[in-house]
Amino acid sequence: MTTREQQTILLTGVNGQVGFELARSLQGLGKVVALDRNALNLADLDQVRRVVREVKPGLIVNPAAHTAVDKAETEVDAARRLNAEAPGVLAEEAKRLGAALVHYSTDYVFDGTKDGAYVETDAVNPQNVYGKSKLAGEQAIAASGCAHLIFRTSWVYGTRGKNFLLTMLRLGAERDELSVVADQFGAPTWANTIAALSASVLSQSIVTTSGDWWDKYSGVYHLTASGVTSWHGFAEAIFDFSNLEKKPAVKPIPASSYPTPAARPSNSRMSNDRLADVFGVRAPDWRDALQLCMAVR
Repeated sequence: MTTREQQTILLTGVNGQVGFELARSLQGLGKVVALDRNALNLADLDQVRRVVREVKPGLIVNPAAHTAVDKAETEVDAARRLNAEAPGVLAEEAKRLGAALVHYSTDYVFDGTKDGAYVETDAVNPQNVYGKSKLAGEQAIAASGCAHLIFRTSWVYGTRGKNFLLTMLRLGAERDELSVVADQFGAPTWANTIAALSASVLSQSIVTTSGDWWDKYSGVYHLTASGVTSWHGFAEAIFDFSNLEKKPAVKPIPASSYPTPAARPSNSRMSNDRLADVFGVRAPDWRDALQLCMAVR
């Protein structure tokens, strides 16, 4: 991994929200081999090993995951396979190759009871199957001993796939009033922001003259938009920036009025200070990123 020309980057989940953006942001950092589920099914661990050994990447970037939080409560094995076992195998193969692994995790590794923003050293205590499976993935990567960056993010949205932004725009065009949870707090994070900051960090690993960059910086980092809001505040901002002719009224409700199969943390705020201190990068405010996303969609 000494020059861009020598580095092959294996990217999983290219059709997902973050994977789609990473396929573009990683250009110029190496030869990007971007694979969708048909070419690399993370549920097939033997295929995962085989593909990694065939591609022989210097860097593996893994945004793919089982992200259906409520479905994970009944799809426990599938969630664990994609979110814990597959990252573990990717980490083992990275270690064997002398490659590095970039992996994406979640605010759901925390229980949401802290008064203030979570930092990387805070105790984890996931409250649902999805969070538990993502934490197990983090732990498997660390246990492998491979060079790695784990980026925990939150409330991811974008212009493709299934996410809160697209759901609100669809429902807003159909209804006069929407009820949205107002007592859960976090940072809505555009998939493009995640990809851009990831590429910025990874570019530092390439241009450095130090041979121990990955030894020095491997670990967990929080990577979310700056600022904080509620789901209700997020919804209001979406309609503020939308071009809907008739915008719905957005009614605030408590989470207790909208029960879901999976428990969700009341506080999903995460501090990005370590990311800024170590790599000199900081995400834009969530409203600024949302406005830009809405402008380009």
